[in-house]
Amino acid sequence: MTDPDLGPRRPEAAPAVVRPERVEIDDLLRAVARGDDSAFARLYDLLAPRVFGLARRVLRDPAQAEEMAQEVLVEVWRTASRFDSQRGSGLSWVLTIAHRRTVDRVRSEQASADRMQKVAAASVHVPYDEVADQVGTRLERQQVRHCLDGLTELQRQAITLAYYGGHTYREVATLLDAALPTVKTRMRDGLIRLRDCLSVEVTS
Repeated sequence: MTDPDLGPRRPEAAPAVVRPERVEIDDLLRAVARGDDSAFARLYDLLAPRVFGLARRVLRDPAQAEEMAQEVLVEVWRTASRFDSQRGSGLSWVLTIAHRRTVDRVRSEQASADRMQKVAAASVHVPYDEVADQVGTRLERQQVRHCLDGLTELQRQAITLAYYGGHTYREVATLLDAALPTVKTRMRDGLIRLRDCLSVEVTS
């Protein structure tokens, strides 16, 4: 084609074909189901911001949302073979998993808060005699009380809630308003001290 003023014109280049993201996610999920690590890396890059955003809106806490996003993407990696494109898009499938897991976390946190209120209403400290009863008939209450007295306040409360109240580490951290790593460390150190103290009491 020519232009009387400009001379021959070059044909316009055909626009690049952009692959729809949702189609790419579907294909990546199928590749992940076959064990393709590079496909999962690409899928992670595509989905992580969206999964985090969903979790952030529900959980509010950025740290918990980040943890939840990691859990969801691990589940996607493990269960990619369950994805069925006939039932919907891969993006919808992943976000459904994220929503379900996030709602479960909220319910778990609410249950922990309810237990915390009950504990606070009953007593801030579980009576030492109750702890001693659960240790077993082999140990006397006075021995247990003495050994628990040797622990720090956080160690004593954490051990009481976890081992005699049946709470998880995360629930104990919530009940005591303490960081989870701190609770784990204090419980470990407290149990070592308690074990050593009780061993001395029994053999003495």
